[in-house]
Amino acid sequence: MDKEYKIGAIIVAAGSGLRFGERKQFKKLGTKPLYLYSLQKFIDCNSIDEIVLAVPKDLRNTISNEASKVSPRINVVEGGRLWQGSVLAGIDGLSADCDIVCVHDAARPFVSVDLIQKTITACENNDGAVAAIPSNDTVKEINTNNNHIKRTIPRETIWLAQTPQAFHQSQLKKALFYAKDNKIQVTDESTLLESLEYSVIVVEGSRDNFKITTPSDWKLAELILERNND
Repeated sequence: MDKEYKIGAIIVAAGSGLRFGERKQFKKLGTKPLYLYSLQKFIDCNSIDEIVLAVPKDLRNTISNEASKVSPRINVVEGGRLWQGSVLAGIDGLSADCDIVCVHDAARPFVSVDLIQKTITACENNDGAVAAIPSNDTVKEINTNNNHIKRTIPRETIWLAQTPQAFHQSQLKKALFYAKDNKIQVTDESTLLESLEYSVIVVEGSRDNFKITTPSDWKLAELILERNND
């Protein structure tokens, strides 16, 4: 990546944790809160110039004090009720001259510096880049009314999206404001850019870079952490 580009990162840690039963991003995995694992990887990535961490309103001061001990480069902002609102809040917390914005979910603790860099580099010559992994399973599209199978989708064409996802800031803002104006909610920004016919490329992620959603995922994370510490 040519460093004439200024690069900012947004780490979203503002979720309510309804499916997990608590706000898992602040629960201790091993010796430290979950969000610190991915945050440290972004600190370690030399391409990143600025980092914004989006957190719940009631924890902003506490997390700001905690994060400042890790690095003075972190700007902690109040996230939104939903993912898109948190990303917009994160953009507001970045400098206007950031060329590329890399968005990551704090619930994916095992992201690597290499994957962050690959995503950013791939974005340089595209409108966006998304970490993803190919599907190992046969994919069925079903009728949601009765669970009958409508068709089988060739798994060779199916990739499962992860974060980080990197975009040029001007195009990301355009997509987010388009969604806001049209009351569109999606689960990741690349969907919005695709709908506006921007060119988004996939870079291969990692199976370890999974999202912790359930208590079973947490147990898997503990096993991976134990393995990594051996």
